[in-house]
Amino acid sequence: MKYFFLSEGWTYGRVWEFGGLWGYATWRKPPHIERLNCGIVQRGETLWLYEVEDAVIMLEVKPIASEESNIGQVVLKRLITAEQAIKVLTEAETIIQHNKT
Repeated sequence: MKYFFLSEGWTYGRVWEFGGLWGYATWRKPPHIERLNCGIVQRGETLWLYEVEDAVIMLEVKPIASEESNIGQVVLKRLITAEQAIKVLTEAETIIQHNKT
C-alpha cells in the first residue's frame, strides 16, 4: 500500500497507474483509495491520511468547493510508504482521530 495526506475539504479525482489513466475496463474495478480514521493538524490545517493500492502512481486532488479556492487542482506524484506516514504522524503537532459511524 501507499499513502498520502490530503487537506480537509479536498477530494481526489482522476487516478493514474503505470499505463496512464486508471482504466476501469482493464482493472475491472475502481482503484482502492480509502480515507483512514487518523490525521494530523499542521499549522492549523487538518490533513487526513489516505491509503491507496500499489498500482496507483499519481492522483489529481482538488478542493470540494472550487469557488472557495484559488487552486483548481493539483496532481500528487509522490505517494509515501507506511514508514514515511508513521514518521509524519510521530512528528505532527497534533494527531486526530475520526470515528467512522
